[in-house]
Amino acid sequence: MKKIRIIILALIIPASMVSGQQDPVLSNYMFNTQTYNPAYSGMSGMITATALTRQQWVGFPGAPSSTIFNVSTPFSLFGIRSGAGLLVAADQYGFSNDIDICLSYSYLFQLGTGTLGAGFSAGVLNKTISPEWYIPSGPGHTPPEGDPLIPANDESFVAPDFSAGVYYQGLSYYAGISVTHLNQPKIKYSETATYVSREYYLTAGYYLQLPNPAFELIPSVFIVHDGATTQYLATGMVRYNKKIWGGVSYRISDAITGFAGIELNNGLKVGYGYDFPVSEIRKGTSGSHEFLVSYSFDIGLGKSVTRYKSIRFL
Repeated sequence: MKKIRIIILALIIPASMVSGQQDPVLSNYMFNTQTYNPAYSGMSGMITATALTRQQWVGFPGAPSSTIFNVSTPFSLFGIRSGAGLLVAADQYGFSNDIDICLSYSYLFQLGTGTLGAGFSAGVLNKTISPEWYIPSGPGHTPPEGDPLIPANDESFVAPDFSAGVYYQGLSYYAGISVTHLNQPKIKYSETATYVSREYYLTAGYYLQLPNPAFELIPSVFIVHDGATTQYLATGMVRYNKKIWGGVSYRISDAITGFAGIELNNGLKVGYGYDFPVSEIRKGTSGSHEFLVSYSFDIGLGKSVTRYKSIRFL
């Protein structure tokens, strides 16, 4: 059975190299906006650092594994309200390893009762493959060395990577659209060339106050399109006192997710999500796990610039 799974992965991974590997779709996407939309940089008004790890399809050989770290901060540039961020993302799937490092900038301005951000990011994407092929015994099976389109040895390539987006945060709702891998980075291996396809994101959510003012319902949607396939996520989350939350997401034809988390008094957030697959892959995995840690703090960048001359205000 294990060999069969390896063969399946060997067929899937090279096929994905034609248009690039799709970025991981996160269960805790609502707490990790910086990862897929650079316009969110500095939007919270605080310095925020987030770390996330996702172990997908546990028990399946060569299953995807992702580790993401991002940090963002607001600042003022020549009197212009701005935000900056750093993203480091590492993905491992099959015998492929990707590392994406990007810096982002967002121009923030007041629009109505909310804040609109327009941002972009620039960085580098390193894609590495370390193939380990299983060749069935017997005649008629060609080893990788016999086909120039099949990589037989370790290979690595670095390419520039750009993203852009807009994001609006209102009093009771938010919405954003973005595109990652805007330039479709071209990856050149020794005998083949591939590119990373653009990823289009749309997200929106609404804060609905319940009769008990300590509780609020936050429905949201998250849509990802890579030019060939589209993933739809619908989420319902309940938050208590803006500190404790829990909810359920449904990824159409893919998985049902349960997640929960808590924010401590010192600005530290801890969250966990579990994906139960509903597709055929559930026969070979126990599900997916996702852990999130986030820390926000203020160093006075948001202080009022108002100055008073009267000594009564000293």
